[in-house]
Amino acid sequence: MLFIIIAFVFLIFSKFSNDYKQTINLKVNLVNIDDEILIKNDSANYLQAYVEAKGFSLIPFVFNNSKELQVNAQNEVTITPNSFVFDVLKHQYLIEDQLGNAYDLISILPDTLLIAYSKRASKSVPVTLKSAVNYAVGYDLKEEFSLNVDSVKVVGSEEEVNKINSISTKELVLNDINSDIKNTVKLDVSAYDNIDVFPKTIEVSGDVVRFTEGTIEVPIIIVNQPENVEINYFPKTVALSYYVDLENYNAVKAIDFRVECNYAELEENQTFLVPKVVNKPEFVKHIYIRQKQIDFIEL
Repeated sequence: MLFIIIAFVFLIFSKFSNDYKQTINLKVNLVNIDDEILIKNDSANYLQAYVEAKGFSLIPFVFNNSKELQVNAQNEVTITPNSFVFDVLKHQYLIEDQLGNAYDLISILPDTLLIAYSKRASKSVPVTLKSAVNYAVGYDLKEEFSLNVDSVKVVGSEEEVNKINSISTKELVLNDINSDIKNTVKLDVSAYDNIDVFPKTIEVSGDVVRFTEGTIEVPIIIVNQPENVEINYFPKTVALSYYVDLENYNAVKAIDFRVECNYAELEENQTFLVPKVVNKPEFVKHIYIRQKQIDFIEL
């Protein structure tokens, strides 16, 4: 039995060491296609390569007689209005390279392959970040969140694409944050039918630093007061509470704030003005006016 088994093994090795000829189906897969391109009838994009190789090299094709052929849509095909044209004979070297040295290419059919496609509408739209971030006590975002892209490409039917003016992310939810933020967030196209977006995710980052509260007195400025109206108002200044990072705490000056009361917004029989902060340093956050009303009388 041992001699029979050894003889059988030698027979198998002898058979597989011989050269054989076989037809292999090459599935043409286009890469680097523009996002708006849709390949039609993808199952028909095959070439038939007649090759010669050792039996060992042909074993992978016993159960699946096909191999994928990568073709670059940017420089290895000719683009027509309705199809990509792949000149097979011109790119025979490409096929031989991807088959490998174990296979000798005898012939290939067809000599030209037409790969039909359709083109969808597309446009670039701005990205809006949705976030619900809770910071640890004494911490906050130093500036605004930074996105690695400010716009994305939306692709789909012309009717649907024309409806879209911006794309928002899925909500970024973070709690008790006391360190810098760097997260990947998916874009949300659930409100649209048959729409693709490229890229499908964006990178969100932000610097989180220690913050502290400060207060400052700022004079009130009356705007839109008629020339024929003279008033006296009290108080003449308001106290502002604000949130600022420790690095910029000493840089806060009253001159950098502007608080206005708009006389034109007075309603009939109203005897007070409403102060509003119309200018502040960029690094200051969460301003709170302690004096909600400014009393006045006409002289």
